[in-house]
Amino acid sequence: MEGWAARLSRVESRNVTFLGTPPPFWTHAAGGAVRDASGRTYLDFSGAFGVALAGHRHGLVVDRIREQAERLVHGMGDIHPPAVKVEFMEALAALLPWPSSRTILGLSGSDAVEAALKTAQLATGRPGVIAFEGSYHGLTLGALAATDREHFRRPFTARLADHVRFVPFPTTPGEARAVLAQVSELLGGKAPAPVGAVIVEPIQGRAGVRIPPLGFLAELGRRVRAGGALLVADEIFTGLGRTGTLFACDHEGVVPDLMCLGKALGGGMPLSACCGPREVMDAWPPSTGEAIHTGTFLGHPLSCVAGLAFLAVLEADDLAGRAGRLGTHALDYLTAALEGCERVLEVRGRGLMLGVELRGRGGPAPGGEVAGRALDRGLIVLPAGRSGEVVELTPPATLTRKELESGLRILAGVIRSAG
Repeated sequence: MEGWAARLSRVESRNVTFLGTPPPFWTHAAGGAVRDASGRTYLDFSGAFGVALAGHRHGLVVDRIREQAERLVHGMGDIHPPAVKVEFMEALAALLPWPSSRTILGLSGSDAVEAALKTAQLATGRPGVIAFEGSYHGLTLGALAATDREHFRRPFTARLADHVRFVPFPTTPGEARAVLAQVSELLGGKAPAPVGAVIVEPIQGRAGVRIPPLGFLAELGRRVRAGGALLVADEIFTGLGRTGTLFACDHEGVVPDLMCLGKALGGGMPLSACCGPREVMDAWPPSTGEAIHTGTFLGHPLSCVAGLAFLAVLEADDLAGRAGRLGTHALDYLTAALEGCERVLEVRGRGLMLGVELRGRGGPAPGGEVAGRALDRGLIVLPAGRSGEVVELTPPATLTRKELESGLRILAGVIRSAG
């Protein structure tokens, strides 16, 4: 891989891809398997950042993209809209939790978050935002202001709007009570700007698969609405079946005021959505011929047709049900396989979103160390957590039980052998 790394270093900004240890350069992928430029095959338990919930290169997605490419590759999304954009948004609307909904499409999770924060300000007239410690909502300026990672924020602090306040993300009932009281205070006027949005990941992904106690999201929603603000659920990572239900909010029966979707939504193509009920989304004024939030690739035909295919697979293959069943098996397997391992602090997860939290030993981040050793053995996992202390697993829901156990066996062996 050194040759590919050298070539990349000559053309890409040095801040983007870490080349200290040359990574595998992917050339092929199908289902849960990835092949690199050297011909080596890996089992992908990252799902390519959670995108490949339906597996890499699902046959229906590929076929629909191929068919669409024969007809229309690019359109003019907000002036001469591609017909497939309408078809995709209708199919998505049928899954959303509101009787009548509206959507703003984008290409990335950051796009969806930007649209949601703008929508909340238009709907409430309040620019203030409450976000959570450990949150990751993207790296465009509006989303970055609500992202609590100093590594990302520090170089751009002077450019970030000073209207976001962070509160702890609770993982115990006691923490939840304290956080809810703090949220109520901020909503009641203690924030530097009137709060129009509270944005939350139902399960924090990049922070290390952190799961709030049961009842927290429901009570958060009640207090947010009582304070005149909107609850924005960032379901970019958790949504569309990943946690065993269609949306992670469904575990508590919570219906947010706005929802951000992405990652799995495009079946591997870049596609995201900010969705909400008509009465909230209609805070946007009707277009008079010049949209105030748009982009050249809005409703891109290839992305929309891939999204249509993914939604069809989501239902036909029962991806949410598969994620729930496989995730329960994976959690039980890892819990038993790692029992008594001194380095393991906790094994946790919901559906196919799992994390193994490791004890640090003053050296390299333990999650990164394990991920590196697992890669050497043909398994792709990612480190997560503020200090890289968690090994995160977000594999495709299309894995067989045999494939799942094969990867779990590698991971458990690596963790145990690492001490």
